[in-house]
Amino acid sequence: MAKYGEEFKLMVVREYKKGKLGAKSLARKHGIKAYSQLERWINLYEKFGEEGLKRKNHKETYSVQFKLDVLSFMKRTGSSETETALHFGLTNPPMISSWRKSFLEGGAEALDRPKGRPPMSDKAKNRKNKPTNENEMTYEQRLERENELLRLEVEYLKKLRAFQMDPEGYLEKHKQRYHLNSKKPSN
Repeated sequence: MAKYGEEFKLMVVREYKKGKLGAKSLARKHGIKAYSQLERWINLYEKFGEEGLKRKNHKETYSVQFKLDVLSFMKRTGSSETETALHFGLTNPPMISSWRKSFLEGGAEALDRPKGRPPMSDKAKNRKNKPTNENEMTYEQRLERENELLRLEVEYLKKLRAFQMDPEGYLEKHKQRYHLNSKKPSN
């Protein structure tokens, strides 16, 4: 979906207001794929003035009750998304469509789900901010690191002992893994 600048929207709407061309012709002239987009801008301009054509920098959140009221009004009156948005003072009619989709898929609870990515968990933050320098590590972190290294060493020694005791059996047991790795193309 193309993003249009505020100046462009205002220029096209003002050109429409002069009355020389209709919405379809203006949309074609300026390369706007759907003339309904231009009609939406015109309606916003008529209701809110230039402010209606500006992009909002902040993400406004609406209560579940408000969303339900909007959807109920739209169903009860048979109004379009644009008409409903204008009635409730919303400058983004497609948002109503996403509310309706969420409601149909998950009921009223789905309207309460926050948009976007959930915040990072404390565990992930700790992993991300884990100091790499041994001197910066806490005593507990150094012990955990030492434990991990010791586990790896024990695992390695077990495999080495198994190989030393029966090299043929060990290779036969792990043959498939080595065989698959050897077929990978080298870069």
